[in-house]
Amino acid sequence: MERITVLVADDNADFRAGLLTLLSAIDDISVVGEAADGTDAVTGAARLQPDVVLMDINMPGLDGIEATRRITAATPHIGVVVLTMFEDDDSVFAALRAGARGYVLKGALRAQIVRAVRSAAEGEAVFGPAVARRIADYFSRMRPTPADAFPQLTDREREILSLVAQHLTNPEIARRLSLSEKTVRNNVSNIFTKLQVAGRAEAIIRARDAGLGR
Repeated sequence: MERITVLVADDNADFRAGLLTLLSAIDDISVVGEAADGTDAVTGAARLQPDVVLMDINMPGLDGIEATRRITAATPHIGVVVLTMFEDDDSVFAALRAGARGYVLKGALRAQIVRAVRSAAEGEAVFGPAVARRIADYFSRMRPTPADAFPQLTDREREILSLVAQHLTNPEIARRLSLSEKTVRNNVSNIFTKLQVAGRAEAIIRARDAGLGR
């Protein structure tokens, strides 16, 4: 059986020793090197060509983010998994931008760390449960706000679409906005054309999906 080779980079000698003990007990994983800082991690990765680097972020000299960036730029076949105590958005997304294939917290279960190593060796991305939730929350916050929705519409058309999404009829919209029914009808027609929808029902679905009319 071909083993997955791993380089462990962490400035805490006791934590490195614990990882070595954990990984050495796994039949298909072999630790081929250690690094106490980012510079050693970069040089060790270039020299040893491991399948995976387990990388701490907060290390003296060259930090784990920059070390990850250099390793993935020079040797993209090496999978870097960040293993750290930091779970803030800045750290998570800095690591991903640097090319890390995974991000796991140091308090993770042993099985999760082993799974992260195996996944990274296979070219897959893996995240611990807490980090995965942060990523999901981040992207859910990135959903378009009503103000950003449908930039092709004018402010008046967006206002009318929001009322359409509340199931108001054209006469009701006209009274609400003090407009003529013809003006509302023309705006609604323009909205349908710009959104490329077949009718009112589809426009309502599109609008409500974007947060309008709620």
